[in-house]
Amino acid sequence: MSDSGETLNDLLPVSPDHNAERLATLKQLFPDLFTNEGRLNVDELKKVVDPALVSESERYDFRWYGKTRSKREAFTPSRAALVYDKTRSVNPDKAGGNMIIEGENLEVLKLLTSAYRERIKCIYIDPPYNTGKDFVYSDNYTEERKPYWEQTGVLEEGVKVDTNTDSDGRFHSNWLSMMHSRLLVARYLLQSDGVIFVSIDDGELQNLLRVMDEVFGEENHIGIISWRNVTDNNPTRLTKDSEFIVIYARTIEFQPDEWKSPLSDAKDLLESEFKRLKSAGLPNSKIEDGIRVFIAANAEVLGNLTRYKWVDDDDLYTGSESVHNPRPGGYDFDVKHPKTGRFMRKPATGYRFPESTFREMEAQGIILYGEDENQIVKIKKYLRDFRESLRSVITLDGRLGSYEMKRLFGSTENIFTNPKPTDLLKQLYSFTTSSNSLILDFFGGSGPTAQATMELNKADGGRRQFILVQFPELTPTDSVAYKAGLKKISDITIKRNELVISGLETESEGLLPTDPQRQFADSLGFKVYRLGKSNFPRVEFAPDPDKTEAENIELLKHYIRDKEATFHIQWERETVLDEVLLKNGFMLDYTLTRCPEFTKNDVFLAKDAHKESLICLDPSIDSATVDHFKQHPEHFLICLELALDTTKKWNLRHHLGDKLKAF
Repeated sequence: MSDSGETLNDLLPVSPDHNAERLATLKQLFPDLFTNEGRLNVDELKKVVDPALVSESERYDFRWYGKTRSKREAFTPSRAALVYDKTRSVNPDKAGGNMIIEGENLEVLKLLTSAYRERIKCIYIDPPYNTGKDFVYSDNYTEERKPYWEQTGVLEEGVKVDTNTDSDGRFHSNWLSMMHSRLLVARYLLQSDGVIFVSIDDGELQNLLRVMDEVFGEENHIGIISWRNVTDNNPTRLTKDSEFIVIYARTIEFQPDEWKSPLSDAKDLLESEFKRLKSAGLPNSKIEDGIRVFIAANAEVLGNLTRYKWVDDDDLYTGSESVHNPRPGGYDFDVKHPKTGRFMRKPATGYRFPESTFREMEAQGIILYGEDENQIVKIKKYLRDFRESLRSVITLDGRLGSYEMKRLFGSTENIFTNPKPTDLLKQLYSFTTSSNSLILDFFGGSGPTAQATMELNKADGGRRQFILVQFPELTPTDSVAYKAGLKKISDITIKRNELVISGLETESEGLLPTDPQRQFADSLGFKVYRLGKSNFPRVEFAPDPDKTEAENIELLKHYIRDKEATFHIQWERETVLDEVLLKNGFMLDYTLTRCPEFTKNDVFLAKDAHKESLICLDPSIDSATVDHFKQHPEHFLICLELALDTTKKWNLRHHLGDKLKAF
């Protein structure tokens, strides 16, 4: 650190330095643990821990080879950037916050922490199951290996960058390190009431639970869902018909006692209207007519799910109606069919309620009679009577995911191996998100999260947004996908959801512009970004290990002046804006408005849902612009470091303080 308090990272366009942030928090809480020079005194920290009481040999700890490095890599700032890909985006003007990002997910997650920290309501990931095959995730793209963007940003064929065969002595360690670093960063993105779901098989379930306990805290473990995949996918040994979904909260105290479907909002509205009509003394037929009118008038709020005016329910009798397996304990009484006058067939196990209760329900008009006396009566239940909860066992045919892909792509062969069914994801998201939640999937795969999000929005009128991240891994050259021109898995991710949107738009054709489903389909889109090299040449600066940090800072300043003096950023403004604003904490759905009061520089107001700032990327800030900020010290300003001479920088810093961000 220099005498001015600057560090190298202060002058580099990087994502947040979480190590520095953690140290600053520690210093604020316990200043006595630091030296007069501001460095952490490790010996003083050990005294707090008291090694005499905590024996290293007896302490419970979860260790593996590479754990220390994976933690270090998680908190090392990223020098990369996200580059907007307009040609592959779908309806980008209607995207809102929807994004599909092509890139290595650890680097992408680091970049997202600037703006999306504690903004994500739900994370779902379906990571590699560590089956003995190579996987492409590696945590170092700047030292031993070529930089990531040289490997995948330019080369058409892409590169596999890591291996993890079951013959490798570090088989489990490699997988754990890969997961550990990504989960550490992902935790920063979750809201305080956020939830993360991780799909896994039994091969790494125990290891996953231990690393999740360490990252999120054992006290935040919500549970494990057993997904009964009814497909027989291992016929040579014990049939594996189950996978698992591990669930952790960001903070368990902020979770409801019971997760309920967002249908509850629609049900509550219907219940309120039902009570209002009932209190007016209307007959049941009029109440049903009133509910029908209410649904039509509030279709946009209630969504498509309100098509269920009422549903049949078998809770009237105690169990199976089969006469071959009767169960005692039910009530026995006679019921006449209201039309035929004949006694109706009784459930073999008896009615659940005594006759007095049945007659009360009959008077309320909630008993359903069949066409004749040969059918068993049922209860009429309105939506308000249901409060679904997420169950620990979900039974779903695993082949549904492949069927969905075949139908979308018009193919008779698999486009992608074992994609998750969207119905599975919709169940998870419906219980954990609200109408405006942001959902993240950083092992995007074929993109079911995006499809599930859009279909869930269609069903309940929500405005959830999705962010998917997928590595540009090669598809096999003999695969159906490759032959269809989808040479990378990320191509499949993008194409799938382009087809989903096209289908939703087609379904809405012929509907009136005022129809909620037409409006929903007309507002669908997503932007595509790819992980790329920073627009600023200074990221290539390598500190001299033989010099002090203050000396290296001066070298970096000279490097910036020399390298960026020829950097004509005014011609590259559009490509630089996303990088600058994202790294200054702006979500990528920001808006940009030119400020006409500035006549000497191009100054814009950047604004997202949470913050705003003025930004100027001109290579030189005029004195008149500086004078404006002297008169308006309440404004925030983002500009280029090279645009300020010493005097202008001092004046702006004096009047704006921390509200000045020179990049």
